[in-house]
Amino acid sequence: MPDVWPRADRTEVELAAGGAVLAVDLRGGTLRRLAVGDWEVLDGYPAGRVLPGWRGATLVPWPNRLRHGRWTWGGEDLQLDVRSPEEPHAIHGLVAWQPWSVLAEADGFVTVGTTVEPHPGYPFRLAVAVDHRLAPDRLTTTLRVRNVGEAPAPFGAGFHPYLSVGATADGGIADAELTLPARTELVVDGGLPTGERRPFDGAAGRIGDRALDTPLTDLERDDDGWARVRLRGRAGELVLSVDGSWPWLQVYSGDTLPAGQWRRSLAVEPMTCPPNALADGVDLVVLAPGRTWSGTWSLAWTPAA
Repeated sequence: MPDVWPRADRTEVELAAGGAVLAVDLRGGTLRRLAVGDWEVLDGYPAGRVLPGWRGATLVPWPNRLRHGRWTWGGEDLQLDVRSPEEPHAIHGLVAWQPWSVLAEADGFVTVGTTVEPHPGYPFRLAVAVDHRLAPDRLTTTLRVRNVGEAPAPFGAGFHPYLSVGATADGGIADAELTLPARTELVVDGGLPTGERRPFDGAAGRIGDRALDTPLTDLERDDDGWARVRLRGRAGELVLSVDGSWPWLQVYSGDTLPAGQWRRSLAVEPMTCPPNALADGVDLVVLAPGRTWSGTWSLAWTPAA
């Protein structure tokens, strides 16, 4: 018998620009680490570990939860795998655990990609590419999705970065100051829509003991069409900006995370659609065969004086 094995390719790609360093985990296409000097801008995870709490994950072909993993498309009832008996819902897509590859690489720039193959509960084929451009003061990320199947493909997308402004102990996010550019909150129960929406005041101020696990929309946009989240703490200020392709944000303060991760950073998740969108049809993107969608977001940092 020949002594042959699957290729043990690289598992990570790293970019540097000025004092900024970005590490992208090719086991899921995940933003594993972003640091500026001694400031860990993203609350990530060590190299070689399984990502905890979906830290930095790319979420395709749906973000967030799908109730009981069930939905219907084209008259066909579809069933996705669910997370657990305790949380019987499909969550955060199909690509966070599969191999990605480097498609292009240059100074301060990398494109990584993967393919969503037809899957039980999701019988569509999508090519997925993520372009990361790192500068000394910001990261700019563009997600591109192409339908490489033979039928129109519905999908949603998102990212799951945890923003850190200097807290290293559990509960430390309480001292951060937050501004959210949203006017409407989608009311959820167990992370899933109740059917209700209500006004939201984005001038959150000091987070304190406020628990957030909140889908937000009706984003307030600046003259350039981008909406901006601002988070300030002892390490400095972060500004997460989304272009018009992202009409939703999910904000999560980590209240259900275990000790060592609990409320020390804030997940701010750009999303194309709300929870349960595959079933409810809210803000789904539908791509004809051969067509492409793209959306860009960025994260800028200003260290404290």
